[in-house]
Amino acid sequence: MQVWTISLRVSLALMLLLGLGYNLLVTGIAQLIMPHQADGSLIYDEQQEPIGSELIGQNFTAPAFFHGRISSIEYNAAGSGSGNYAPSNPDMLARTEAFIQKWQTENPEVPISQLPADLVTNSGSGLDPHISPEAARVQIPRISAETGISEEELAQMVEQHTTGRQFGFLGEPVVSVLELNLELQSKPSYQ
Repeated sequence: MQVWTISLRVSLALMLLLGLGYNLLVTGIAQLIMPHQADGSLIYDEQQEPIGSELIGQNFTAPAFFHGRISSIEYNAAGSGSGNYAPSNPDMLARTEAFIQKWQTENPEVPISQLPADLVTNSGSGLDPHISPEAARVQIPRISAETGISEEELAQMVEQHTTGRQFGFLGEPVVSVLELNLELQSKPSYQ
C-alpha cells in the first residue's frame, strides 16, 4: 500500500510541476521577452481589432488584391498540411492547369512563362502568408488596372514589404501578402 501512495504522490507532484508549472514558466518568459510573438504575431486594424496573423496566410481572390499561394486546406489553420501530390498526379495536374487558365484570364498582359512557381504550388503547411517578390511583381499590372494605383507606386509598395533573408543567408526574400494588401486598401486612390 505504501508503494501506491508514494507513486500517487510522485505522479501528482510531477503533473503539477511539469504539466502546469513548466507551461506557466515558459508562457511567462515568452510574454516578457517577446509578447507580440507569444500572442500569435497578430495584426490589428485601426480599431485595434485583430484581422490576421503574420504567420498564417489568408485567401485573397478579388482581382484588386495581391493573391497568395494556393492552399490545399483553404488557409484553415485548424489543421495544416497539403495533399503532398507528386507532379504526375492527375489531381495535381488538373488543379495546376485550372489555376493557370484562371491566371491567364485575370492577367492577360503577363506571359505564362513569367508566372513564378510559388503562385502555382502550395506550401507544405498550406498556411504560408508569403510569396516571392517576383510573384508580387507579376500581379502589379492587374492590380494597377483594377485600383487606379500606378504600377510604380505598387512596385514601391512591394519593395517596402519585401523581407530579406533571415540572418542575411537563410531562406529567400519574401513579401507578406496580408500586410501588402492592408497598405493597398489604405491608399486614398484605392477604388
